[in-house]
Amino acid sequence: MSDIATPVVRQFEAYNRHDLEAFLACFSDDFRSWRIPAETPSVQGKPALAAFYAEHRFNNPKLKAELISRTVVGNKVFDHELIHGLGEQPLENMAVFEVCEGLIQSAWFYSANPQ
Repeated sequence: MSDIATPVVRQFEAYNRHDLEAFLACFSDDFRSWRIPAETPSVQGKPALAAFYAEHRFNNPKLKAELISRTVVGNKVFDHELIHGLGEQPLENMAVFEVCEGLIQSAWFYSANPQ
């Protein structure tokens, strides 16, 4: 595993355990994420990230991510995933994580079939 991928691998594992503390440890304090094609961030800052995952993801016992592929290009990690438990069918998702100084700084998410 490359050093760039390390925080992405750790957040993926924490996501599947629904371990909010371990999940948040992988992100910078000023983390921002976008849901493509939106031009404004959907989440800004670690407190907002914590609230979203506590209230909308990790409270769902059926939630699980399945990794289809992972590619590292420079300081970006591209995860092609299937997210189970958000609807009747898995949500196909591409997540692009920007890693700076060992933490996830930014993320962009594209869902093929938004729920």
